[in-house]
Amino acid sequence: MIRPEPGCAATTAAARAMGLAAEGWPLFAVEPVTWEAPDPADIDALLLGSANALRQAGPALAAYGGKPAYAVGAATAAAARAAGLAVVGEGSGGLQALLAQLRPGHHRLLRLAGEERVMLDLPPGIAMAERVVYRVTPQPLPPALATRLAGGAVVLLHSAEAARHFVAEVGRLGCPRHAIALAAIGPRVSAVAGAGWARVAEAARPDDASLLALAAQLCQNLAPQEP
Repeated sequence: MIRPEPGCAATTAAARAMGLAAEGWPLFAVEPVTWEAPDPADIDALLLGSANALRQAGPALAAYGGKPAYAVGAATAAAARAAGLAVVGEGSGGLQALLAQLRPGHHRLLRLAGEERVMLDLPPGIAMAERVVYRVTPQPLPPALATRLAGGAVVLLHSAEAARHFVAEVGRLGCPRHAIALAAIGPRVSAVAGAGWARVAEAARPDDASLLALAAQLCQNLAPQEP
């Protein structure tokens, strides 16, 4: 697992509960970004694509307590409820699909996001204020992890950012791609990863449970190929 904490530890624990020999090597650090909160009276609902936005938003988030929120997945929804928001929509296919769940009267949205984010096409009549509240900083791939990868491994990729950084680090350290299988959370992520790996496969759904099920399959079938 190479995703940032606390997600790395959570996914690693879930994988071990499935009987997988999982290790957590977070290659990203999450840090808050100072932001200016819009007047809550001008916001009908919040749009949330990551639990990191809620963890890193800081005290300003309290101004929106009780506001409706649309969360991209179960973990983000749980973090939103813990922050005092009223979750009225929960998706599983990304923020763009979540916009189809907007309730009548929710015309003015506040999106709390990271520096790296997917641009959205808003439905007619919908306005959105966007605030960057966190950034994810890539970390070097440790030599010890490079050694493990050379012996054959399955790596889970939760985002295009993760794929891009992992590919760059593998190239920098000269890790053999043919020894590494990649479990990608979706087609955008696998496209960034490119070719030359032992295998690249996509989860059936863009969530942790599906990604772990895919990783279990890849672990059973992983056999390093000749370069």
